Amino acid sequence: MDKVLGMGNALVDIMTKLNSDLLLEKFSLPKASMQLCDINFIKKITENTTELEKQQSSGGSAANTIRGLANLGVKTGFIGKIGDDEFGKFFRNDLENGNIEAKLFTGKSGTGRAIALISPDSERTFATYLGAAVNLSAQDIYSSVFDGYKYFHIEGYLVQNHALLKKAVELAKKNNMIISLDLASYNVVEENLEFLKSIIKKYVDIVFANEEEAKAFTDKEPKHAVHIISENCEIAVVKIGKKGSLIKQRDNFYKIGIIPVNSVDTTGAGDLYASGFLYGLTKGFSLNQCGKIGSVLSGKVIEVIGSKMDTDKWIKINKIVKNL
Repeated sequence: MDKVLGMGNALVDIMTKLNSDLLLEKFSLPKASMQLCDINFIKKITENTTELEKQQSSGGSAANTIRGLANLGVKTGFIGKIGDDEFGKFFRNDLENGNIEAKLFTGKSGTGRAIALISPDSERTFATYLGAAVNLSAQDIYSSVFDGYKYFHIEGYLVQNHALLKKAVELAKKNNMIISLDLASYNVVEENLEFLKSIIKKYVDIVFANEEEAKAFTDKEPKHAVHIISENCEIAVVKIGKKGSLIKQRDNFYKIGIIPVNSVDTTGAGDLYASGFLYGLTKGFSLNQCGKIGSVLSGKVIEVIGSKMDTDKWIKINKIVKNL
């Protein structure tokens, strides 16, 4: 089976369940967005959420996708940067305990943290302190990092570091890798639109986007957006929440439904969809099958708080996937 390498922000997620959206208003956080902030802002939010239910796990979009693939039995690796602190140790141990090759660099800043504020309707809003993660640079990336891997999955949050992303995709292409990119957040797409379009057109084979990200990229609704995106890459995937997902490859178009679930927290839904989709590709499945596996994983992860599922849930998921 082909190996998959991911690259993204190495973050520790602190899942925080809100009683209402008043806290989002208090801190001027647009619902469902990802806002970058400094450590002082993180401390203020932490002080205002001390009584709320919380859960900690290693996170970051690409790391979530890679962990999902590892739980499906795919050999994986992850590139990121952490700090020399307890959060960094937690992140590294979590990867290695999941049989993921940790290609982690150590920076001078503290390990990045993402406070995921989960609204009562299950939508999540991120206040993210990148810390050491933001210092992952083009100088850290070299050709041998990609040795032995066939797929290279990148989270869109890295788009803000143009030099890093450009060097990474150039080296990946020289290593004959298949590159996938998750657009990550609509505001990141809006702020880096021209650069994104250039990189996707030249280097990216697979693009994942949700409804808002697809609109930010194309200014169109999902059905039209997926066609436009597919003109710039080999495979375009637009995830449309409760309506499923749309997949386009040249003249082939697929609409994938969802599985019935009890939604608790949408954190990781898009990341785990990518896990299932890429898993299908590594196995040589049809795009229709890849989409269905993605739907299973994204459905199952929103039944738990955070992006991490326990062993029992993964055993059930693997049985479902095998039957598909």
